[in-house]
Amino acid sequence: MTAIINSRPAQGDRPAITYRAAGDRHVLVEYGEMALDLELNFFVTAISAQLAEHRVPGLVEAASGFRSLLLHHEPSLIDRETLIEAMEEVHEAQQSVRSLIIPSRLITLPIAFDDSESREAVHRYATTIRQEAPNVRDNSNIDYIVEYNGLPDREALYATVTGTTWWNAYTGFFPGLPFMFPLDPRNAITVPKYNPTRTWTAEGAVGIGGPCVAIYPVEAPGGYQLFGRTVPIYDILARHDIFRGDPLLIRPGDRVRFMQVSEDQLLGVRRDVLENRYEYMIEDDPFSVADYLARIAEVHAEAETLRTAREAAAALMEVP
Repeated sequence: MTAIINSRPAQGDRPAITYRAAGDRHVLVEYGEMALDLELNFFVTAISAQLAEHRVPGLVEAASGFRSLLLHHEPSLIDRETLIEAMEEVHEAQQSVRSLIIPSRLITLPIAFDDSESREAVHRYATTIRQEAPNVRDNSNIDYIVEYNGLPDREALYATVTGTTWWNAYTGFFPGLPFMFPLDPRNAITVPKYNPTRTWTAEGAVGIGGPCVAIYPVEAPGGYQLFGRTVPIYDILARHDIFRGDPLLIRPGDRVRFMQVSEDQLLGVRRDVLENRYEYMIEDDPFSVADYLARIAEVHAEAETLRTAREAAAALMEVP
């Protein structure tokens, strides 16, 4: 037996679509091939926005992934076949991905690199889990990230992180955890995750696993290599007004820009957040896929040269 219940091939720049059974009340919709292609995520984000604006009767929730949607439906209101027919109508109505204008916000967050809480998480790991872990250098993961990507020094890493905006492809795993990718391919870095994982990470820690940067919304175990900390991005208690309508700050399709600050400055800002004095820097800024692709074309050659150099550096290192 196969879990695939329907499929359609790619049409022009529209991706192939595969529908898979995912239990009695869920259908998994996968777009395109299994590849790190932001165009697929742009398509998913646009379809998700369409479903939120034009609800399909019987569809309880559409949870987006990088190149997928998990559809939770109520079988007494809509059966699987009818749901797929409704989704086909949504797909047919969706314009070409390369002409999309996606609702988006630009969120600027302060970041303190090599902060004490991230160092504490690394220290606990080296002390209690893996003493000789190759990704741990002086209670920090930063030098490992630098070396793995062939960067000249820590400042080059910090400039890489702050030198692009990060596209939040989807939110999940922990409530409010954004999975972000650089919109400028020249700033695309990658690094293996912990092996095994940590048992503790501070809320607000920022790390990278593979090519993905994430912000830890709560204290939690974790496997991403840590390089800094930022302000709260999730608060179910709504201690700051920004969380009163939604405890999750960063939505799929939002973009994040990091602004470097000292750790003392960050701690002051975090106090202001908890006392409802801080003003989060958020602006509505619709995202044009056509403009993005034009910029990508302009820097393609430079990005490929940097990617080749980083892959060569990674090949010289032992994966932890």
